[in-house]
Amino acid sequence: MKIAVMGAMPEEIAPILEKLETYLTIEYAGNKYYEGSYNGIDVVVAYSKIGKVFSTLTATTLIEHFGCEKLLFSGVAGAINSELKVGDLIVATKLSQHDLDITAFGHPYGYVPEGAVYVEANRELIDISKDVAQSLGKKVREGIIATGDQFVANEERKNWIGDTFGADALEMEGGSVAVVCDALNVPFFILRAISDAADMDASFSFDEFLETSAVESAEFVMKMLEVIATK
Repeated sequence: MKIAVMGAMPEEIAPILEKLETYLTIEYAGNKYYEGSYNGIDVVVAYSKIGKVFSTLTATTLIEHFGCEKLLFSGVAGAINSELKVGDLIVATKLSQHDLDITAFGHPYGYVPEGAVYVEANRELIDISKDVAQSLGKKVREGIIATGDQFVANEERKNWIGDTFGADALEMEGGSVAVVCDALNVPFFILRAISDAADMDASFSFDEFLETSAVESAEFVMKMLEVIATK
């Protein structure tokens, strides 16, 4: 089995690369991919760069070019749900694209014909994450994650996304990765550690907590790999 482990930024995959025994760096399609192994599982690690276009390209490459059979995404997100605090972990049950708007044609936000507002994540991988959380003594929240090509640092926009999509957190890659994996029938799992509150202080909070939140998310995903290796 070969598993993709993906992030959006170098900071999000750096803790993952540190845990690999050895890895080979491969340059392809304007990006770098790191092939290695972890607990007997072949893995390909990559950061996409920020946004839906780059994450779509990277997820597709990991599946179609490198032959990955599952995809785990590790990264950070802004909180919408007031119960989520910096450092908390959230697992996506389903994902939407909050900036997809053809409402002029009578469709709901986030929808295109022959598509869907939400894409559901793989239930088996979510269940594994529950076992991992219990073994680590961590609390992980399940929820809806909204994706868009915007770094949201505005209370009004944040609240609109929460109200419109029932979203608990927001980020810039998960929804597009979900569309790719769903279309190609590849089980996927998206874990985010909260780095900010997506409000007027978000840019300051993001810079301050990015690395610590990324480490929190990455360590959890690597523990999931250990569990998957035993199944």
